[in-house]
Amino acid sequence: MDFSLRRAARAADTTHKVLLYHFDGADDLLRQAILRLRDRRIDRSVAAGRPGPDRLPLAEWVRVVWPILVGDEARVLDQAIGLAMYDPDRYAELGRGASRQYLPTLLAICPEHWPEQRKFEVAEMILAVLRGFLVDARTSGDTAGVAAGFEALIRALEREEAADE
Repeated sequence: MDFSLRRAARAADTTHKVLLYHFDGADDLLRQAILRLRDRRIDRSVAAGRPGPDRLPLAEWVRVVWPILVGDEARVLDQAIGLAMYDPDRYAELGRGASRQYLPTLLAICPEHWPEQRKFEVAEMILAVLRGFLVDARTSGDTAGVAAGFEALIRALEREEAADE
């Protein structure tokens, strides 16, 4: 990976010593930046999904949130997945941290009356499938394949919620 405090300092028009005052090193800067970007993306996703009693159904929430997940500014967050796979000893926390950050939101969008285990299973499925689509979209460029898989996920979520009716 070609990331260093000196390079980050040049991009921020400052010095690496200033960055060292605020961060423990390049990895700390990267980790904190990723966490903050994820928080912003999660906040936008929650707002788009109308939390509360008027919440969107799961399938519709996923449909509304997908453009937020694949937007241009999300590219750096998607690269964190690659870093965690490229050097798991150094960047594993970027991968584990993503699950810990996104899981509470996904659990919260599940119907309140569902048992906790069901919420967990569905939230994990959504997280894993969307992460897979993100990786595929960024690496293969196969937009038709991603779109087809996405529609299958939407149908599965619609069936999951309809099972209660």
